[in-house]
Amino acid sequence: MGGGEGSTAREALRHRSVERVIMCDIDEEVVEFCRKHLTVNGEAFRSDRLELIINCARAELVKTTEKFDILIGDLADPVEGGPCYKLYTKSFYERVLKPRLKDGGILVTQGGPAGILSHTEVYSSIYNTLRKTFKYVIPYAAHVPSYADTWGWIMASDQPFPKISAEETDSRIKHRIDGELKFLDGEALFASIALNKHVRKSLAAERHVYTEESARFIHGHGTALKN
Repeated sequence: MGGGEGSTAREALRHRSVERVIMCDIDEEVVEFCRKHLTVNGEAFRSDRLELIINCARAELVKTTEKFDILIGDLADPVEGGPCYKLYTKSFYERVLKPRLKDGGILVTQGGPAGILSHTEVYSSIYNTLRKTFKYVIPYAAHVPSYADTWGWIMASDQPFPKISAEETDSRIKHRIDGELKFLDGEALFASIALNKHVRKSLAAERHVYTEESARFIHGHGTALKN
């Protein structure tokens, strides 16, 4: 869902076990520009394992009868008037997305800013919403220099996530992924999941559930609110 510049598809395709990636993005102009000019993702766009769909991800999930091992939300942030905030709601997760996961399937979504001062904008709400929808939910975060903040992601499933050591994680990366990863290894994964005390307490105390009627937004606005 989203990921029009191709980077999520690129990283997914590095996994040797991945048979097929469907990238569904609503913005054809962005996709075509990145396909033409963002050479770092050129190989991913040319892969015969990639199926590219230009449409709203929600509409595609409603239409399809296929079920997926993993669904990845590389969506735009929830901004007022933007196209994506409805894809962070409890009704979307429950009625549209979850039925399209296989048994044991996993959702991974970006969740917006997750810094000490910014995580309550939308991240804590999205986390709590997923906690109300899935049995097992893991928040994690890392600093993203281009955003000048810590950024948050969330994994969710109805099956427990296996607990493996940093060494086993490194071994799996070595045997399952093509090329050298610049950021992620076993220690980095554990560090990403180990949120600071303030954010952990805040996430645990969050009670807001993200709905269309009670949506929270980060700073900015979508085209629907522009004059």
